[in-house]
Amino acid sequence: MSEAPFKIGLIQLPTGADKASTIRAHEEAIRDAASRGAQIICLQELFDAPYFCKVQEADRFDLAEPIPGPTVDRMAGVARELGVVIIVPIFEKRAPGLYHNSAAVVDADGSLLGVYRKMHIPDDPLYFEKYYFTPGEIYQHGATPDPRAGFRTFDTRFGRIGVLICWDQWFPEAARITALMGARVLFYPTAIGWHPAEKAEWGAAQADAWRTIQRSHAIANGVFVAAANRVGFEPEPGTDGIEFFGHSFVADPFGRVIAEAGTEPAVLVVECDPAAIEYTRRNWPFLRDRRVDAYGPILARYGA
Repeated sequence: MSEAPFKIGLIQLPTGADKASTIRAHEEAIRDAASRGAQIICLQELFDAPYFCKVQEADRFDLAEPIPGPTVDRMAGVARELGVVIIVPIFEKRAPGLYHNSAAVVDADGSLLGVYRKMHIPDDPLYFEKYYFTPGEIYQHGATPDPRAGFRTFDTRFGRIGVLICWDQWFPEAARITALMGARVLFYPTAIGWHPAEKAEWGAAQADAWRTIQRSHAIANGVFVAAANRVGFEPEPGTDGIEFFGHSFVADPFGRVIAEAGTEPAVLVVECDPAAIEYTRRNWPFLRDRRVDAYGPILARYGA
C-alpha cells in the first residue's frame, strides 16, 4: 500500500430535479478536481437526485438503481479516463423492496472496489430515512463474509480509505472501527442542512457541532477526515424545505481544519500526507493505550 502523499477532492453542488444535468454538473466538477491534482474524489450523499427523504412517498423508490448500474458505470468511465478514484454515493436498489443508502468506490482503473452501505439510519423531521433505507448488515460469525457488509476499508491505487455516510459521522464507534481497519482518510459524504424556521436560533451551533464531532474523530484516531456536504435550498411541497449548508472540509490527524468551503458550490482539493498519521500517533498514542480488555460494556444498549 502506497505511503506517498496524495490529493483528495470534495465536491459540494446544488442538486436539481433533472438527473442527467445533475450528473453532468458533477462530472464537470470531477474534471475540475482532477485538473487540480485530486486523485481520490468524493461526491456528496445521494448526489444524483434531490434529497427525497423529506416526505414518505412510495414512488420515490423509483429513484434507486443497482450497483453496478447506470450511474456507477458512468462514473467508472470517468474514473478510468482521468485515472482517479471516485466515491459515488447513490440510492441503491439491492432487490425488489430492499434499498440502501450506499457509496460505491471506483478505483482509478474504473474497477468497482466495493460498496459501503450506511449503517446508522436517522428518522427526524424531513429526514425520514428509515422509511427508505435498510441499514447495512454486519458480518455474522461463521458465515461467508458479505463483501458489502459492515464497516469497510478500500485499497485504492493511492492508499487505503474508509467511507461512512452522513448520520454515521456522529458515532465514534464507526470512525474507530474503520480507522482500526487501516483507513488513512475517513470520507463522509453528507446531506445535512438547516430547517429554515430553526436556522436563526440553532444554525451556527448545529454547523459547529457537525464540524466538531468529525474533527474529534480525526484526533481520536489519528487520521484525516473529509466531509463532502450538499449545498443549496431544496423545497418540498407542504414543508419549509431544507437549506443544505455545505461547509465541506478536511481535517488533519491533529484535528486541524486544513481546508473548508462555505455555503456556495465548491470543489476542494487538499493534499494528505500519510506521514502525518505516523507523526501524530507517535505523539498522541491513543491506539497504544486503548484498554481493549475493558470495553465490553460498549456492546450494551445502555447501563449495566
